[in-house]
Amino acid sequence: MRNLVNILDLSTEEINGLVTLASDIMERPKVYADSCRGKILGSLFFEPSTRTRLSFTSAMMSLGGQVLGFDEAGSSSVTKGETVSDTVRMVSAYSDIIAMRHPKEGAPIVASEVATVPIINAGDGGHFHPTQTLTDLLTIHKKKGRFDNLVIGICGDLKYGRTVHSLIAAMSRYENVRFVLISPEELSLPDYVKDDHLFTGGCEYVETENLESAIPSLDILYMTRIQAERFESREQYERLKDSYVLNKSKLVMAKEDLSIMHPLPRVNEIDVDVDSDERAHYFDQAMYGRYIRMALILMLLGTEGIDDRRLDGKPRPGKSCHNPHCISRTERGIKKLFDEYGKCVYCDQYVE
Repeated sequence: MRNLVNILDLSTEEINGLVTLASDIMERPKVYADSCRGKILGSLFFEPSTRTRLSFTSAMMSLGGQVLGFDEAGSSSVTKGETVSDTVRMVSAYSDIIAMRHPKEGAPIVASEVATVPIINAGDGGHFHPTQTLTDLLTIHKKKGRFDNLVIGICGDLKYGRTVHSLIAAMSRYENVRFVLISPEELSLPDYVKDDHLFTGGCEYVETENLESAIPSLDILYMTRIQAERFESREQYERLKDSYVLNKSKLVMAKEDLSIMHPLPRVNEIDVDVDSDERAHYFDQAMYGRYIRMALILMLLGTEGIDDRRLDGKPRPGKSCHNPHCISRTERGIKKLFDEYGKCVYCDQYVE
């Protein structure tokens, strides 16, 4: 059984294969219309979603399958105190594959340990969002025709932005990719993402707070919203929410073939006057999400003989994860585990 929890669960060859398959589905949808006839997708969204949830639903239905599940924790037995583990065990009995979004980081790892069907991480807190990254990669390939030799600017919430963390993890594996990280100091990229991906991948990167000065060098500008739901303090969110607003005047010095991307939803970080610019690709990006998820579902349902259990770590006496968003702080009955460097196996944060 195969799961997708982290984008690095996929090799670059597998990503290329998914991009090729998604492109073929776009060109020949009727060929795939009955590929999942008789199959059921369990859609477990403990956190609000529009694009991800609906694109998974559309993907499975377009393959001839069916969907069951819930779109908010309040409509599930979570309100009665049911754990993630118990919910996933139960839904595994009713479905053939599960897509799950959860506000706690590491929840998909807990799910993958007990599920009897493949688990797809549809976003876990501020940790990872691998299917959005597959959507981003398909968009990059469609617009640029390559994954190497690119300058990628990522702007906004780099601290809590799970789409950012997954995109950096994926793109750091390709040749000559340079990152320009644009954010307020308070929302800068976490050290564990730099350590695990930028340093390990040998990627060049610069950090800046100035969007305008960065734009002329970019091949891709990946905008993100400042996420109110990730902040402990409403006051801090209000202070940072309007840090960056992209408008047409800021694109005067941009490359003619710049690709402007955004995982959506946007608030006000991209002005509507940019929508008519032919370099604005974020609505195409949202459309591509349906097709890459169709390709992923077909891949996971067609993969057999792989044991993908992943909890590899040891307890540290008297130690627990200090990340308030980590699943290990709320899920009953799971061990608090850390790797040899003291990093939590669920959320990748280091024990202080």
